[in-house]
Amino acid sequence: MTKDPGARGPVLDRRSLLRTGGALAVGAGALGGAATLGNLVSAATAPRGVATEELRIGYLPITDAAPLLVAHGDGYFEQQKLIVGRPVLFRSWSSLMEAFLTKQVDLIHLLMPSAVQLRYVLGADVKMVSWNHTGGGAITVAPHINDVSELAGTQVAIPGWWSIHNMLVQRVLRANGLTPVARTAPSRGDGTVELVVMGPADMIPALATGSISAFTVADPFNAGAVARGVGSLHMLLDEVWRDHACCVTVVHEDLIDKRPDTVQALVDSAVAAQLGIRADRSAAAAILSGRGYLPQPPTAVEVAMAGTVADPAGGPDRPRIDFHPYPFPSFTEELVRQMRQTVVDGETRFLDGLDPARVHRELVDDRFVRASIERHGGPAALGLPTSLTRHERLLS
Repeated sequence: MTKDPGARGPVLDRRSLLRTGGALAVGAGALGGAATLGNLVSAATAPRGVATEELRIGYLPITDAAPLLVAHGDGYFEQQKLIVGRPVLFRSWSSLMEAFLTKQVDLIHLLMPSAVQLRYVLGADVKMVSWNHTGGGAITVAPHINDVSELAGTQVAIPGWWSIHNMLVQRVLRANGLTPVARTAPSRGDGTVELVVMGPADMIPALATGSISAFTVADPFNAGAVARGVGSLHMLLDEVWRDHACCVTVVHEDLIDKRPDTVQALVDSAVAAQLGIRADRSAAAAILSGRGYLPQPPTAVEVAMAGTVADPAGGPDRPRIDFHPYPFPSFTEELVRQMRQTVVDGETRFLDGLDPARVHRELVDDRFVRASIERHGGPAALGLPTSLTRHERLLS
């Protein structure tokens, strides 16, 4: 183990990383067979991609990526005089992270817990510059499941060990007297539920065949299962952690150092796209489907982007997904605390002694999004509190 001269904290060398044996375990079988810690270590230590003026975006085909995709499809990047190639679709988080680490792509949307890992396990120069969205994830169950207690003795699919989906479904299970386990056969008598990592595209077929009893993932896969009649929406994850972030926009630190104006323009474009989405969600859904960014059925994308659900607290109906760019420090800090309580099939020692406030200071660079919020009408225009502070609300 070495010390990072940039004061990021401990950085593992290649040999140390391989000894951790799964700290970034996101599930090889679930991610098209390509995902192991070794793949990411190799990517982190491989020669970097060739520099080019054209910016490259990597994404998974989920609504979490909507701001970056709409920014491309609706001309927001062009308005900022940015040269941005068509976003590159990846089928797994592992392949997306490998492409980012080797700089085959310049910016990506990424599960925020995975961004924490990239920085504190691999020592990657990742910086989070804005949130992509809030909410947008759900728990979908097989049609015969009427209560969470009925998941005892079954398998539930998650998109990755270090995902907000895994963290929050575990809270739901525990709140209902169940115990989440990994690599352990589930027992109805013991009230255990085995969590298995599965690629989002595999979840609907697995639910349809009865291989799993439920899954938790980003839309439009939840909406897609309902549309096909193979699942029912049990709850939005926003009911567990109100207005939580799932995916965030990350770039390499050297892009910030060398091209800060470019980073500002990227963030400006994404924030403008968020405003556009909030103003006309159906139009945004049409862009995502019509231009081929999301290959799922257009009806599922429309429901995911424009659909609403009842507020369990009795307030107005809430959108399934919302779009706010500001990375609240309180969220980062609570995220680290919740990561410590999460069952994963992999190494967790990197969390020992990791100060939550320090993680926010080192991982997040909010200068660009703060400037962009002001340029686009201030916090209120984006549904944010004027103080840009908040209290985290975990509801289950």
